[in-house]
Amino acid sequence: ESPQCAHHNCLCKIGPSMLASDLADMGAEAKAVIAGGADYLHLDVMDGHFVPNISWGPPVIESLRKSVGEEVFFDCHMMVSDPIRWVEPIKASGGTQYTFHIEAADGKEVEVAKAIADAKMKVGVALKPGTPISAIASVAALVDMVLVMTVEPGFGGQKFMPNMMPKVLQLRTEYPMMDIEVDGGLGPATVDAAAK
Repeated sequence: ESPQCAHHNCLCKIGPSMLASDLADMGAEAKAVIAGGADYLHLDVMDGHFVPNISWGPPVIESLRKSVGEEVFFDCHMMVSDPIRWVEPIKASGGTQYTFHIEAADGKEVEVAKAIADAKMKVGVALKPGTPISAIASVAALVDMVLVMTVEPGFGGQKFMPNMMPKVLQLRTEYPMMDIEVDGGLGPATVDAAAK
């Protein structure tokens, strides 16, 4: 079981981003981090439209699922335009949780969240650094997790933005039972700030 956060009485979990792995050997890298104690895998899907970079999509997720097995939780962070379009393909490829960006939903966030739930995946919603928490008000009751970006989405290797931690605290205060994930620039020097 994961360590408990003393400040908020919730479990802290670690989900390494596979974007930081050796992509030529992603299956072995995924197995190594799971064996090392990771709670789940964070899979960054980028379409080159919502963000100016391209990573991978359903075929790679499906291959990774075959490599690591059915029991590993895949949090698919969908940095894509038109997020509803990819719900069924991500489910079919082995996604466990579908985390869409509120900014990409174009006012259809309730429809997107319901489609994800209907596909029997957990529902995640992500916020870019400049997006206020109020943006998720219409969908908060439908989601399992809120992801707070601590970098601008689209590129790995960016510096952690500690000024996003008040947003995390506000989320924890407004939604005390909600799972909250932080994404970007996390490592040994920044993980404690994110966990508090």
